[in-house]
Amino acid sequence: MHNELLLRKAELEGKKVETIYFGGGTPSLLSARELNELLTTIHQHYKVVQNPEITLEANPDDLNTKKIKEIASIGLNRLSIGVQSFFDDELLLLNRAHSAKESEKCLEEVLQFFPNTSVDLIYGIPISSNHRWLQNLEKALSFSIPHLSCYALTVEPKTALEKFIEEKVIAPIDDTRTHEQFELLVTTLESYDFIHYELSNFGKEGYFSRNNTAYWQGRSYLGIGPSAHSFDGRHRSWNIANNSLYIKSLQNKVKETEEKLKNQELTSQELTDIII
Repeated sequence: MHNELLLRKAELEGKKVETIYFGGGTPSLLSARELNELLTTIHQHYKVVQNPEITLEANPDDLNTKKIKEIASIGLNRLSIGVQSFFDDELLLLNRAHSAKESEKCLEEVLQFFPNTSVDLIYGIPISSNHRWLQNLEKALSFSIPHLSCYALTVEPKTALEKFIEEKVIAPIDDTRTHEQFELLVTTLESYDFIHYELSNFGKEGYFSRNNTAYWQGRSYLGIGPSAHSFDGRHRSWNIANNSLYIKSLQNKVKETEEKLKNQELTSQELTDIII
């Protein structure tokens, strides 16, 4: 990824980087030293605004007090924590490695160093009732977090969840209940003065994700890493997904698949984002 950043720096010539986003996969597996190496490369070879939003997606089981302090010291200023649920049986169904207690402990420690923290939750889980979903929301809100990202569960091919549904171990996703839980989500968060600023994202005033907002504004972004997507204001492109082939491609030039957008007026942007 360091090499790719060097190879592609000309693509952002004349543009300023406003946000840097370490996204999933699981970037919280990287050490603070490794994250800092990537940040150093970006600051040395790209024009970065004075106070960029620098976000790390993290799993609760990857964070402890020592690591939280370390990543805070290198300039990260926003965390997105993949809690998903505060019920252990739901986490088990989602094949998550952490427990509900680990999530709670993680949030208590994170918020001491990262007041700008977001929590990810999933609704529409087959074994979850509307009452349980409200309990999940209330638990998250009890930490006074300023941002929530909430997503409807989808069944991806070749996953344990798909197999469980096919074998009738659990019930299929109930679209009606999923819709009901989305309505509960909107009503509940608005009652706590959250603003529904994007389909899946809710934030207090001043805590909207600048990275998420940029996508909806059609701003350009540079995606670094296997399978990463980029947008230059007119074309979308994406890197090779296979890790080995991705590494080999860096010997010459990153191989991308590209598509040109049609039927809309697109303009260049002075600000852009780097997604890793």
